[in-house]
Amino acid sequence: MRIEEKNSLLNLPNILSLLRILLIPVFLALMIRGKIMAASAVFFFAGFTDVLDGAAARLLHQKTKIGALLDPAGDKLLMTSAFIVLAIPSLNSPHIIPLWLTIAVISRDLFIVSSAFALYKLRGQKTFLPSFWGKSSTVCQFIVLVLVLFFNSFQISFPYLRLLYFLTLALTLLSGAHYFYIGFKIISVPKKS
Repeated sequence: MRIEEKNSLLNLPNILSLLRILLIPVFLALMIRGKIMAASAVFFFAGFTDVLDGAAARLLHQKTKIGALLDPAGDKLLMTSAFIVLAIPSLNSPHIIPLWLTIAVISRDLFIVSSAFALYKLRGQKTFLPSFWGKSSTVCQFIVLVLVLFFNSFQISFPYLRLLYFLTLALTLLSGAHYFYIGFKIISVPKKS
């Protein structure tokens, strides 16, 4: 594979990541108009593009630097948008994601991004591998979004969602603390001269 192809923006995985990002305003517009079922379908399809772009990148050997940025950016933008819009009481029933959970999720992500930037500037650290706790937190957050959208689409009351909110909060805080620990370890090692 030539270098130009390897770093090309227009390959299938990158197009799928861009599509996911472009679907976010559609999802939000449908939510604001009260079309929860249609918004849910867009959200599920956008989430499915995440599976497809990863598979395409591996199978077609089309991993690129821009794709390494677009894919997680698309995921975070989609999930953050969904957390915010699902925390607005006037747009959702019977389930509303608690504001405290939305704030915790977004704060953790902002903390991770700003810490990664600081580590890059201070130490030249370019790679940041996801941890078990980070992946667990993300999976739990995604499950919360899917269930709230599903139950709201069919107007099903499900009292046990509150337990999932607390589990998601615990994993979000634990993963944030774990990433802080990893960053502290990196920063505390003496810099090579």
